[in-house]
Amino acid sequence: MATQVIWIIAAVLVTFTAGYMWYSRYLSQFIGLDEEAETPAHKYEDGQEYVPSKKPVLLGHHYSSIAGGAPIVGPITAGAVWGWVPALLWIAIGNPLMGAVHDFVSLSGSLRHEGKSIGYIVGEYVGEGGKNMLLWFAFLTIVLVVAVFALVVGIVFNAYPEVSTASSIYIALALVFGVYLYQLDGPFLPGTVVFVTGVFAAVWVGINYPIALFEPTAERTADIGVTVLLSGAGDWVPGAAALGANTAAWIPIVMVYASIASALPVWVLLQPRDYLSSFLLYTGVGGSVVAIIVGTIFATSSEPLVIDSSMGAFNGFWGVEGVFLPLFPLLFVTIACGTISGFHSLVSSGTTAKQLNKETDARLIGYGGMLGEGLLAAVALSTLAVWGFADSAGGIGTALPNFASGGGVILTSLGIPETVGAVFMALVLVSFLLTSTDTAVRLGRYLMEEIVGLPAGQTDTGLNADIGSIARGRYTNPLIQVIPAYLLVVSGQWVTLWALFGGANQLLAALALLTATIWLANWDDAKQLVSTGVPMAIMTVTTILALAWLVFYENLYANLYLNFTGALEEPLAGEAIASSIVQAALGLVLIGLALGLVRLGYYNIREVRYDSDSPAVEPSDD
Repeated sequence: MATQVIWIIAAVLVTFTAGYMWYSRYLSQFIGLDEEAETPAHKYEDGQEYVPSKKPVLLGHHYSSIAGGAPIVGPITAGAVWGWVPALLWIAIGNPLMGAVHDFVSLSGSLRHEGKSIGYIVGEYVGEGGKNMLLWFAFLTIVLVVAVFALVVGIVFNAYPEVSTASSIYIALALVFGVYLYQLDGPFLPGTVVFVTGVFAAVWVGINYPIALFEPTAERTADIGVTVLLSGAGDWVPGAAALGANTAAWIPIVMVYASIASALPVWVLLQPRDYLSSFLLYTGVGGSVVAIIVGTIFATSSEPLVIDSSMGAFNGFWGVEGVFLPLFPLLFVTIACGTISGFHSLVSSGTTAKQLNKETDARLIGYGGMLGEGLLAAVALSTLAVWGFADSAGGIGTALPNFASGGGVILTSLGIPETVGAVFMALVLVSFLLTSTDTAVRLGRYLMEEIVGLPAGQTDTGLNADIGSIARGRYTNPLIQVIPAYLLVVSGQWVTLWALFGGANQLLAALALLTATIWLANWDDAKQLVSTGVPMAIMTVTTILALAWLVFYENLYANLYLNFTGALEEPLAGEAIASSIVQAALGLVLIGLALGLVRLGYYNIREVRYDSDSPAVEPSDD
């Protein structure tokens, strides 16, 4: 008898509800959140970066920023390779005990340190060397984030040209909504109704007027009447041979968009766009959950909502036949953001902490927002379960269309036509991705500002002649991020790039938990360190082993050694060889930085807790 998909959703709802009702309340009391305390958003309010925001608006921004393509691609790929049971267990258990804790303490720690990043916080306790190591680690991770997310947007635009149109309209509406709210001082609720209606209407426009830069390569686009904007095959576009001209052409456009968006004041695009997109995201995730429940009970879906026979419950330690990947440690970096994500610590201690109106809002936005992402991961796993997965080695290229296609089937339970539901789910995915991409570039600027040195509440245009100004400038710093990200993507090695992103991202999560543990140890001798210390230790060991596998086996051995000894059936192209060398070097640098930081953190905690009679340091906003 086939297993019902509803059990995937039921499992996470039970563990997530328990986590939010009890564990998050304990953590809020443990940290001592104070509703009356002055937050950095009020203390340093500047109309640019530090802007107090209403809780629903900020929740929309935070959720949109953290929920990119990773909690969709990761669970789908992991479920196909190792089976749906291991993927579900890691999401259902790991998220409330590790991921949500990570996001909450990153946000809370930043609140107590002027809205600064985790790099600044660790530097307060272990010195400038530790601060710079973590900041550089985070900055390198940001480059990988920008590369992967821009690539994923290009893939979705190629598979669903309707979303290219809808996304353009959605961004334009967000710009107008920002002017309406903050310049014209328009009433909030009526504006919400009008502009949210416009965002949903963009789906209809996209279905009727899909656009592409070059002829799309996805089979489903043959009969939908796509308007192709550029003539020719597009062979001249960098990366066209590996990715297809249409996908490759969208990538630099997404990166240019992210660069411009990251330089704008948060009220112009970031806040209104994220607030509008939150309605897409809540509808997509919540609607899918409701549709699974309704479709299971009343059998109203176009297909039975059961787990497809092509998807095993457990495919073995080394994965499904033909895929040589160890479940430990690679499952934990493949699923990535669905359970725990270091990128979230940068969002929490970067943009979100600068906009939090009250300290007590951190429980819903930090802990609750991560649970929302875990629910998205469960929905993604459910779409795979419904649709099936013909090629588990296909990675990103086949995972993303599965999310939209499977989501379209699930939404038929609510009477929504499958074609409309699929386009809507694709737009949900892209709205996540666009938000995460330009938020990542903005966070990269914050990190570089801290590396080079820029006081809180101040900005630099980057148009001065000195190197420091260029590195931290709001108009020039994005180039430092998007150029190497673009070179990594067009090499064609996006399969290993995704794995490297996952490893770097999860190791950054371990370092964020290390930062929180150091802060708590220095704050008060009575503070227990188990809630952050145990997840930190688990993630450190797991992700260093995963990165080591990717460096030494996947890149140095399977790619470079076998290629140079002639053992590969098809020799690697020059750009693929260069990419493998860069990825191996980057992986080694990340491992070295992480080990150095763990060493500094261990000595600091040992000194303040066991080797010193001096009182712990009370953190301050001053």
